[in-house]
Amino acid sequence: MDLGIRGKHALVCGASKGLGRGCAAALAAEGVHVTLVARTRTVLEQTAEDIHSASNMVVNTVACDITTAEGRALALAACPQPDILVTNAGGPPAGDFRDWDREQWMAALDANMLTPIELIKATVDGMMARRFGRIINITSSAVKAPIDILGLSNGARAGLTGFVTGLARTTALHNVTINNLLPGQFYTDRMQAMLNFSAQAAGRTLDEEIDACRRHIPAQRFGTTAEFGAVCAFLCSTHAGYMTGRNVLLDGGEYPGTF
Repeated sequence: MDLGIRGKHALVCGASKGLGRGCAAALAAEGVHVTLVARTRTVLEQTAEDIHSASNMVVNTVACDITTAEGRALALAACPQPDILVTNAGGPPAGDFRDWDREQWMAALDANMLTPIELIKATVDGMMARRFGRIINITSSAVKAPIDILGLSNGARAGLTGFVTGLARTTALHNVTINNLLPGQFYTDRMQAMLNFSAQAAGRTLDEEIDACRRHIPAQRFGTTAEFGAVCAFLCSTHAGYMTGRNVLLDGGEYPGTF
């Protein structure tokens, strides 16, 4: 299927590895000009080289911290008029809410709620003027089913979800859609850190924790970044123009609810 986005420009955050990289690779494979944003220059440049080799597309990079105003300015200078925006930032640490102070709460809100909103604010009007825009926020399955040790993430991402749901209704008329992708268990660096945390708390080895986690997934496996990227690319396509304000869950069937 031709997704109809060849020649478009995309700004992809947290794109050096994991889910962000999967999204960037899938978009480049569809002929999208991608600008990758991440903090670690060496990893970022290697990712850009890999994506270029696979897609033959020119891939731009910006090494910065997207959660800062300076970082966002650098990213938007490199890709000032994106047709596609993929927001993504590392999740806050796990723990007990009794141990978190205001500074930790504000860091979580800055990274996982306010930074995506600032990026949307900087790009959505241009998208509406050009009559095409696709905004994808990578959030978490915890938006649907909160996880007790991820209170910082639960709160910040729920705030973003509420904001996006309202905004998406005002942009749809202009062919600009805003959707959230909710990953379940994908074996990324973030997930490994979470499994290490829960393994230590339960007195198990990491391998034991991985096996226990996998058994809870109806698909009996973890998702791949390529699968995640493919869904992102479809939501960015011309075919998905009637889908907006949605939370798209990718979790191998783990969520037990009907809605």
